[in-house]
Parts: sequence; structure tokens; C-alpha cells
Amino acid sequence: MTASVVLALGSNLGDRAAHLQQGLTMLCGNGLACRSVSAIYQTAPVGGPEQDDYYNAVLLADTSLPAMDILDRCRAAEDAEGRVRTVRWGPRTLDVDVISYDDEISTDAALTLPHPRAAERAFVLVPWLEVAPDACLPGVGPVAGLPAADSSGIRRLSSPRLTLPPRGSSATPPGRDDTRRGSATSQPSGRAR
Repeated sequence: MTASVVLALGSNLGDRAAHLQQGLTMLCGNGLACRSVSAIYQTAPVGGPEQDDYYNAVLLADTSLPAMDILDRCRAAEDAEGRVRTVRWGPRTLDVDVISYDDEISTDAALTLPHPRAAERAFVLVPWLEVAPDACLPGVGPVAGLPAADSSGIRRLSSPRLTLPPRGSSATPPGRDDTRRGSATSQPSGRAR
């Protein structure tokens, strides 16, 4: 069985667009067929300490992997980009949330589906509507009808743009030692970690 997955990506430290692109590259492939990615949206932080604005995007994908495997992949991508979890809702190099996994509804403490605050977050809903105008949040309803889907507090950026890896390519699974870090064949990222 193939499930549709909605992932939200965000970054507000370092080269925000590069962190989003690298996260996207690490997520796609190896059982996660990425279909579409939104433009990047600049948004003010929600909650937490004073911090810089975020770059946010939404990724749509199909998979036969279990939802927990997708969550593990999201966490591995965050870790690979240097995410440090010290302050709730604090600044981060990369944040990847599983917003929905097909029509699954779950209150599991490890992975609540759909994401418990998705219906309240314009930085998730507006980019999601860009790539899926008829989107529905399981157990809630059409995304377009949610009050938080108002785009007045966020700004769509015309550049930089995120790009999906070519279909059929498969990224090295996140968390694996690979050539992204420090080998003679890796490309310098130009980012502070």
C-alpha cells in the first residue's frame, strides 16, 4: 500500500535555504517518492525565545514505508544538518515535521498524526495549499477552510527555489557515514555548522 505523506521543513539558523535543500535531498529517495515541494516562505517564529525569521516549505511524497520510518528519516536529516534540541521552539538549522501520513489519525506519544498543531500554523498550511489546493487535514477537514490558512503573516519568496532530486535517484540514507562531510569528493557547503 502506498501512503501520501506531507512533511513541513523549516530553518532559521545559518544558510536557511541551503539547510532546507539539503534536508529535502536527504529525505527523497530510498522509499520516499517526492512529488512536489512548495516555494520557500519567510515567517516569524511562533513561540520560544526571540530568534530570527524562519524559511519554511512543504514537501508532498508517496511511500510504502511505515510512518515511524518517515519520522526516523526526518530526525536523521535534522541531525545531519546540525540540529541541537536544547530549547523548546528554539532556533534550529533544520526542523522536519510529519504533518500527515495518508488519513492516519494517531495519538501515539512518539508520532501524533496529524501533527497536533498543523491546523494552527500558517507556515504549514499556506505552503501546503500551494502544492495541494484541495488538501485536507485528517480529522479536521479542508485546509483552505482553516482560519490559520490566512497568508497575511508570511511572505512567499520568489528565490531561492528548492528543487526535488531527479526521480529514480536515491540519496544516501540520513545518519549513514557518507561523502557529504569532509571527504575529498564532497562539495563545501559554505555554511556554518
